[in-house]
Amino acid sequence: MARGRRSPLGLDPELMRQLGYRTIDMLVDRVAGPPGPVVRSATPEELRQRLAMPPPENPVAFDEILEGLERDVLPFVARIGHPGYLAFIPGEGTWPGALGDLIASALNIDTCWWLGASGPSTLELVVLGWLRQWVGYPDEAAGVLVSGGSAANLTALACAREARLGVMSETAVVYMSDQTHSSMARAARALGFRPDQVRVIPTDGRQRLQVDALRAAIAADEAGGRKPLAVVANAGTTATGAVDPLRELSHVCRERGVWLHVDGAYGAFACLSERGRETLAGLELADSITLDPHKWLYQPIELGALLVRDGSALRRGFEISPDFLKYVEAADREVNFSDLGLQLTRSCRALKLWISLRYFGVSAFRAAIDTCLDLALHAQSRIERSPELELTSPASLGVVTFRRHPNGVDDEAILERINASVAERIERGGEVFISTARVRGRYVSRLCILNHSTSQAEVDRALELAATLPVDAAPGPPTTIRESYPAIEAGWAGRSSLGADTMRSFALFASLDDEQAERVLHTAHEHDALTGEAVVEQWQTTRDLYVVLSGAVAIFVDGDCVRTLGPGEFFGELAAIDWGAGFGRTRSATVTATEPTRLLVLDWMLVNWLMKVAPAFGERLEAASRERLVR
Repeated sequence: MARGRRSPLGLDPELMRQLGYRTIDMLVDRVAGPPGPVVRSATPEELRQRLAMPPPENPVAFDEILEGLERDVLPFVARIGHPGYLAFIPGEGTWPGALGDLIASALNIDTCWWLGASGPSTLELVVLGWLRQWVGYPDEAAGVLVSGGSAANLTALACAREARLGVMSETAVVYMSDQTHSSMARAARALGFRPDQVRVIPTDGRQRLQVDALRAAIAADEAGGRKPLAVVANAGTTATGAVDPLRELSHVCRERGVWLHVDGAYGAFACLSERGRETLAGLELADSITLDPHKWLYQPIELGALLVRDGSALRRGFEISPDFLKYVEAADREVNFSDLGLQLTRSCRALKLWISLRYFGVSAFRAAIDTCLDLALHAQSRIERSPELELTSPASLGVVTFRRHPNGVDDEAILERINASVAERIERGGEVFISTARVRGRYVSRLCILNHSTSQAEVDRALELAATLPVDAAPGPPTTIRESYPAIEAGWAGRSSLGADTMRSFALFASLDDEQAERVLHTAHEHDALTGEAVVEQWQTTRDLYVVLSGAVAIFVDGDCVRTLGPGEFFGELAAIDWGAGFGRTRSATVTATEPTRLLVLDWMLVNWLMKVAPAFGERLEAASRERLVR
């Protein structure tokens, strides 16, 4: 390019200021203006009509670009920072944090290497040091900022594998609870683990990982020649905000030489408050911790973090030093963050957090977290006083679950339809937004109160709508149930290893054609029950159908064993009315594994479909029910 010639993509300073002012004005109007509906969406066809266009060969005026953005794109975005956003895991940012993102993007900072970004790299070390102090980690701990919890969990599992195992082995086993976030199963899959190398451990009545069940699973794997590698504990589950018994789990892991990772994506930041520190007791004992500042620390997306107690393990897990980077190898206390994770080129994520924390002060964030804890307790109190609402899990780390339960309605299918309808109607109303979950087999509504702008008014309005919206309690066909947090076993982690022919060797499935068998294998999941594990508990409201693939289970009614079941036999759903429960109602029997048992689990929707398309399947279920009811 000739000297002095302007870049075809360059702008003069005055025009840069004009575009910047225009953009900032638009953003402030949207952030500080009337909140509008929490969620608004459009059909794919409508959005294609609005936005489909050929790439522009010639310039388009900036005002026209922003007008199109405001008209055709931004209206169709969930307002995560809306005070009435009480669904999923909200993440309301701060304006100083957003300006930090703008600075990092405008200057195009690459924090891959110390030589090219020593200032921003030091800033990241400072911010990670703050996080380290908050969770109680020692000085030798290290960390890295990543895009979010999924990346942090993947990085943690890779670090654990390298530290405890080295080369990938088919004998390695990872343990997680049935409440663990799906990102952990995705991380295991991406790193080459098979579904049978992931053990899903049951939880107790408070949705916490059962320590005794974990001990039994580890012992069984060791006896079978497998290598227990890592345990994933939860510091705030997505569905109910549950916190696993971290101290007890750390003792088990130390005894067995197993890596303990804590997924505290949103919940770990409760450690800033006194109440939160009590709830998270033992967090500091973990080998690694995932935190997401873009959730309960109010930073713009994307910003996650991984902390590792033994900082050298993080470097050993990722340092490669390829030839083209040898001249930038770190010396003394210099840090190349490309040696501590998966990314080479990486943005300056620390800047927004550093600016935001300095501008407001940590005390402001602590107060915001405490307010959320108070609002969750307020919601619990209101639910407990309501004649229409039923508390299904108490307030924990800003999360509380409940359901509409009209007087006299006990059929679970009807209750599911009622609560699905309530959640859908609340969403359409636009004032507030809630999500759903399953708690001990029951379909429930869920409030997640994390936004710093949420007040008692939004919480009260959500509960008022949940309690008063008209509902149809009459029996009828199943409605479409949208689950915000499907069980981890329902996906890859529980994928069945059966083939169609093997499955059809069981009498229950013998009549299925190829298409029907493939649907069962695609939809059902496997569960490995430990000896003594209660697969179905008396009075539990699960509606799944279980088929014994190997092992054995015993059926207990009021403490007495009335029957044992082996391979090919089944229990639950229609077959569970054998012991006196109505279809879709509370079970009156406990089913316990008497030895390590592999089960194929079909949910009630799959069972209903099979009964319609495969009459012989339904006849076998009904015949078993009639026979067992007589007994």
